[in-house]
Amino acid sequence: MKKYGYGVDLGGTTCKLGLFESDGTLVEKWEIPTDVSDGGARILPDIAAAIQGNMKSHDLTAKDVCGVGIGVPGAVNADGVVNRCVNLGWGVVDVRGELSKLSGLPVRGGNDANIAALGEAWMGAGQGFQSIVMVTLGTGVGGGIVLDGKILNGSTGAAGEMGHIRVNPKETVPCNCGNRGCLEQYASATGVVRVARMRMEQYKKETALKKFAPLTAKDVFDEAKNGDALAGDVVKEVCTLLGGAIATVCNVVNPDAVLLGGGVSKAGLILLGALEEGFHQGVFHACRDTKILLATLGNDAGIYGGVRLAFDE
Repeated sequence: MKKYGYGVDLGGTTCKLGLFESDGTLVEKWEIPTDVSDGGARILPDIAAAIQGNMKSHDLTAKDVCGVGIGVPGAVNADGVVNRCVNLGWGVVDVRGELSKLSGLPVRGGNDANIAALGEAWMGAGQGFQSIVMVTLGTGVGGGIVLDGKILNGSTGAAGEMGHIRVNPKETVPCNCGNRGCLEQYASATGVVRVARMRMEQYKKETALKKFAPLTAKDVFDEAKNGDALAGDVVKEVCTLLGGAIATVCNVVNPDAVLLGGGVSKAGLILLGALEEGFHQGVFHACRDTKILLATLGNDAGIYGGVRLAFDE
């Protein structure tokens, strides 16, 4: 195996890159802005230039680098082709072929949430487990599934979309995906705030949540920790739905562990404790001992997963 590889985590605002040794040692990480002008035409050339510049600064040649693994915020098929990525302005883009041609290195690609799950499974909270599910609680709710050490991509690259499990069939407001009652409408950072605002409109007593403008998910969890009754009710409501959705996934996939990442996961123990009831109400008895843990790699999970994909080529 060649000694070095690059992991790339492509986002709509910034692109994170990392140079790694084959044992998982992070040599250097950095970011470049994501240029979405002209339908994202500059994105892959900019990534290639950043990698080539880094190789030059470390006196590396193509013979020293096994390749590049990249996570993209969209569905990516087995050939590394993206079929529409709204945040980047892309339609159908052959990420694997084009980035390989531009960089002069072998390239593998995948959905960013799946790649992050692979990173956590390799060097994060998932170490020591064969199969994990990762749920990312951020602006939206993403997810990735790693079974027996391999990413589960699905037939169109869309496997692991935990955020669009339907958890409330009575919901009347549409999700960003067009459906109604998706987990993302409740357990994402924006979802927690949405639920809190709805409950505040109906709440007749005093609540500390009214002092925040704008209100954030962190405020809701912090005030729940401080004993605010309404905040506690909101946390219980959204986490019961989250726990139920996790149970559903565990009943289908039967992983060793479920890892929670993203900004909302920083709430920590209150989050883990609050979702237990929903989880145990819905989980099949044979899956009841599935561990639910907090992810540990933070924003670096994507570059770790990307380079693992490259090393696995």
